[in-house]
Amino acid sequence: MTQTVAVLGTGKIGEALLSGMIRAGWRPADILVTTRRSDRAQELHTRYGVESVTNAEAAKNADILILAVKPQDMGKLLDELAPHVTADRLVISAAAGITTTFIEERLTPDTPVVRVMPNTPVLVDEGMSVISAGSHATGAHLATAEEIFGGVGKTLRVPESQQDAATALSGSGPAYFYFLVEAMTDAGILLGLPRAQAHDLIVQAAIGAAVMLRDSGEHPVKLREAVTSPAGTTISAIRELENHGVRAALIAALEAARDRSRELASGNG
Repeated sequence: MTQTVAVLGTGKIGEALLSGMIRAGWRPADILVTTRRSDRAQELHTRYGVESVTNAEAAKNADILILAVKPQDMGKLLDELAPHVTADRLVISAAAGITTTFIEERLTPDTPVVRVMPNTPVLVDEGMSVISAGSHATGAHLATAEEIFGGVGKTLRVPESQQDAATALSGSGPAYFYFLVEAMTDAGILLGLPRAQAHDLIVQAAIGAAVMLRDSGEHPVKLREAVTSPAGTTISAIRELENHGVRAALIAALEAARDRSRELASGNG
């Protein structure tokens, strides 16, 4: 690796990217970080051997800037960076709801910007990061973003117009599964199982089902049908799910998440 990358805002997601890059072969000497607290900077230096700098220093010295701050802090950060970012830098935003246009309008004209929506499983290297190009980003810029975020899971390129839908499905997606596990755990307790046992049964079922979905290549309907024998327990449960409108509720929930993502992107927070 010959480029220098700076992670601006090294919280949980930023640190996950940092550790993923190092495992993928980036040298700590080629990575800069910015933090709000000196003790956090020392912690990251001790753990990864990276240097902590100011936002302005990062903009001056790094070839790639990864903006991993909270969306509400993005405007202030861009104000700090603008005097120092030249058009030969690559700016990657990992802030939910922030459009590439918002960033491009605040930086030097023609600066390449790539928008990425990761989800929290990047913390365990099983993330899904959805990547979109701004007006001046090339295929090479997208490939660089894929290289970085590929160290903590999978990546998928989509047009930026699809980012709100991807946020609803992938960015918020883990929460839906946690919600389902929570409900199923309560059901297990109602059926007479201790909470710990119910939790272990459901979590392992979820892991096994996810691996089968990923590795078998089968459509989820076929995998479900393999568990659903005639007049059996599974079809009785599925009938109740359909009777209670679970499928329709999921569709409505994802539409609501997409709409909220659009609101945030337009500044209606």
